Amino acid sequence: MEQSLPDAELDVLSCLWERGPQTVRELRNVLADRRPLAHASICTLLGRLESKGLVRREKATTGKAFVYHSSVPAGKAKRRLAHDLLDRVFGGNGAQLMASLFEGRRPSREEIGQLESLLEELKADPSVTKGGKHRKGKS
Repeated sequence: MEQSLPDAELDVLSCLWERGPQTVRELRNVLADRRPLAHASICTLLGRLESKGLVRREKATTGKAFVYHSSVPAGKAKRRLAHDLLDRVFGGNGAQLMASLFEGRRPSREEIGQLESLLEELKADPSVTKGGKHRKGKS
């Protein structure tokens, strides 16, 4: 997967994750409220996503349209984007990333509980090293 995605490409991909396979017309209708785009613009975005291996297309069962599918699960793509942000912007420092996330918006008590649970899991994980890197590559 290409490391970064422009917002418009991410919006299109998010629609495919949320709604499943879609035609260009269906995507245009779904995106109309948050990102009004011309038919040709959506075709261009889908072409870029297809060239990055994130989307595949197949001929619809009726008519001339193509149906577009996400080629990568949402969770996997989001992890890769998050790792890219961590590496490029924060130099791999997860603590700085977390601090930055909560400077503008404090987490809820529920989110704090989730973070505490995650930290406990990480503390117990033997694959986590002192330097913060996993012994086995995970993505």
